[in-house]
Amino acid sequence: MTQIKFCGLKTGRDVAAAEAAGAAFTGFVIFEKSPRHVSPSLAGELAHLAKNSQTVAVTVNPDDDLLARIRDAMHPDWIQLHGSESPQRVVQARAYAKRGVIKALPVADASDLDAAAAYDRIADMLLFDAKPPKGAERPGGHGVGYDYALLKSLQISVPWLLSGGLDATNVAAAVSLAGAQAVDVSSGIESAPGVKDAAKIAAFASALAVPTQA
Repeated sequence: MTQIKFCGLKTGRDVAAAEAAGAAFTGFVIFEKSPRHVSPSLAGELAHLAKNSQTVAVTVNPDDDLLARIRDAMHPDWIQLHGSESPQRVVQARAYAKRGVIKALPVADASDLDAAAAYDRIADMLLFDAKPPKGAERPGGHGVGYDYALLKSLQISVPWLLSGGLDATNVAAAVSLAGAQAVDVSSGIESAPGVKDAAKIAAFASALAVPTQA
């Protein structure tokens, strides 16, 4: 069974829909430039509703003050670092999460996967997302994909998530192409930027319930 991280949740209804769809992880974006941004205090309220999934605070180049506010308000299972954080910063951020750190890495072509070696065994999980469009103000959530098959031969020691441009129509094939055991979705389950759609959340989970050949 492929694990799903439903990310960018902003309301109690979003959390309920994600958990009803079997979420392994529920993600809350704490980054003001994102249409999915929630405050640390709201993230804490929403995380409290996530009874059956592991909670993830998604941040971009956070300073210690923000990480401390997230820790105190949310007590996240995971901190996701989605910016240009160094391996050293990954180690530092681990102190603010109960389980560990997910480091996101941008992918456009095979050469981008070389960066994974520096974070393998440093981060507790990696997440491979599409490289953002040129000039973008945020590193993820753009609904664009890449050649998922690039990840098929990935040689790393830690678990990883496939992300970038996934929705109910392509996720099963993408998982097969990449050999992924876990996926992350945000814009692919929305009716508008930052507005989650319960029907799309359910459809995304259903698409992974039936094995599909790529």
